[in-house]
Amino acid sequence: MPVTDWNPVLRAELAKPYWGPLQEFVRAERERHPVYPPHDQVFAALHLTPYADTRVVILGQDPYHGPRQAHGLCFSVSDGVPPPPSLVNIYKELRDDLGIEPPRSGNLESWARQGVLLLNTTLTVRGGAAASHQGKGWETFTDEVIRAVNAKPHPVVFILWGGHARKKKALVDTGRHTIIESAHPSPLSAHNGFFGSKPFSRTNAALEAAGLPPIDWRL
Repeated sequence: MPVTDWNPVLRAELAKPYWGPLQEFVRAERERHPVYPPHDQVFAALHLTPYADTRVVILGQDPYHGPRQAHGLCFSVSDGVPPPPSLVNIYKELRDDLGIEPPRSGNLESWARQGVLLLNTTLTVRGGAAASHQGKGWETFTDEVIRAVNAKPHPVVFILWGGHARKKKALVDTGRHTIIESAHPSPLSAHNGFFGSKPFSRTNAALEAAGLPPIDWRL
């Protein structure tokens, strides 16, 4: 767990029955297989986006499972790694929505530093094996992260792409917060409602309506 202002918010999770077995599972996986992201980047989303500053949440599912890709932020990749197909489509929508040309880098840290929590619902994955760490306890932890953001006193924008993320709407008070949802940006589904959904301009409109500063989506 990171030592940030998230720590008092989430500290109780470390004493719950699922936490020890989850950490032991991940430790054993790292002994036998490549596991992504690296150990020191598992909680990067919480390090880069303090609880107090969180005003937007983008939910992913698994970290990328290829070498050097995952670094603890959903949809983001480390500098020097080509943007994966879903991120390429996110950049296309960013251009169509706000006229921002796709950057060369797939690193989304600048969004995170502005209060965009880039949260995967599962925080680790075995290399080359999508969904391999699902159902081991991470979802219990990240559901608590979502509940904590839901409890914030000011409105937050939740961006939910794809069926998995949209299920998490049940954890959000839609009377206080804004939900922006669509198909997933994956090439398999982006043409079914992701393209043209204008999530970036809609997010900024919701933030400004709540008296909060907009996100500078340029990278």
